[in-house]
Amino acid sequence: MSREQNVINYYVLCNRLKNIIRTGWKNWNVQRERIESVAEHIFGVQMLALAMKSEYQYDVDIMKVIYMLAIHELGETIIGDLTPFQIEKEEKEKLEYEAIHHILNDLLDKQQIENLFLEFDSHKTKEAMFAYQCDKLECDLQCKLYDEEGCVDLQNQKENNTLENKRVQELLNTGVSWSTMWLQYSQQSYPYDDNFKAISNYAINHEISKIKAKN
Repeated sequence: MSREQNVINYYVLCNRLKNIIRTGWKNWNVQRERIESVAEHIFGVQMLALAMKSEYQYDVDIMKVIYMLAIHELGETIIGDLTPFQIEKEEKEKLEYEAIHHILNDLLDKQQIENLFLEFDSHKTKEAMFAYQCDKLECDLQCKLYDEEGCVDLQNQKENNTLENKRVQELLNTGVSWSTMWLQYSQQSYPYDDNFKAISNYAINHEISKIKAKN
């Protein structure tokens, strides 16, 4: 195929992410006119990464982080948005790697891009770990925004298999809100450093949907 066709094919495939709604919000029956797509999540996590780098002066190559985050959901153009509560981590990784290899197959820079995706998924370099923390925290901040809008009714959760998770049940049984449950869940589940924990705790203790005026 020509270079022009390769560019168009890749663009059209990635464009699918604009129409793939994040599965977690569907599982929790989020009631809203527009619910976040995977593409919107990618934008959100990139913006969060820029802010975290700015305010906490992380020693990371931020352009590499932004690149990683741009491609970290590519596999979902083929396999869809699968949550950790739907599929085992190893099985999801296998499906994702096969999808990524297929998606990038015709691009000249396919190996470079695929290596960057694998680096992100390994969480071993400082850029990958930073990007991974941003990815997880962004989801919880979006959850908090939906909660502040009153988009989720915990009494209206028919066929929500995530509710069967033991840790989810334990947290909700303490009487916390839906978003606080997820913020606490992530603090217990992911390797957040002190800065990411601070942002998470701020979200727990404050209304974040109202932008604060500068002093």
